[in-house]
Amino acid sequence: MSSRSVVVERRIGAGQQAVWEALTDLAGMVGVLSGVSKVEVITPQPFGVGTRWRETRRMFGKDATEEMWVTASEAPRRYVAEAESHGSRYISEWELRADGPATTTVRMTFTGVPTGGAAGMLAKVLGRLGTKTVSRAIAKDLDDVAAAVERRGGGV
Repeated sequence: MSSRSVVVERRIGAGQQAVWEALTDLAGMVGVLSGVSKVEVITPQPFGVGTRWRETRRMFGKDATEEMWVTASEAPRRYVAEAESHGSRYISEWELRADGPATTTVRMTFTGVPTGGAAGMLAKVLGRLGTKTVSRAIAKDLDDVAAAVERRGGGV
């Protein structure tokens, strides 16, 4: 099985810097993303390449905790976080495009790449039903970020 990706894009009524801060504030993530129940920051701030954290969220009806790390960071435009679990590598790429002083389009690409033995988990996560579930979860995360920054008046 080769890699599979899910891409979700959303326009947010806030400036690029405000959106970047909401996406990279690991300590505040539980207060922004309704799907995340716990975050344990492993490395100290500032956010950038090498930053690591454990994130617990509910997926497929149960809590799952994954350790994630940043492999690319170009503030305030893009970052990539990766995780490895159950024979797969998961890559989450966040791209922020300023559409004006108070509008940002965020594109999140989630890719699963089999790395060995239990590639069945990747098939479940990114199979037909799994793709829809992952897409809905990403869209909900983006809605949560939009609500948080727009509520704060996240202009420039």
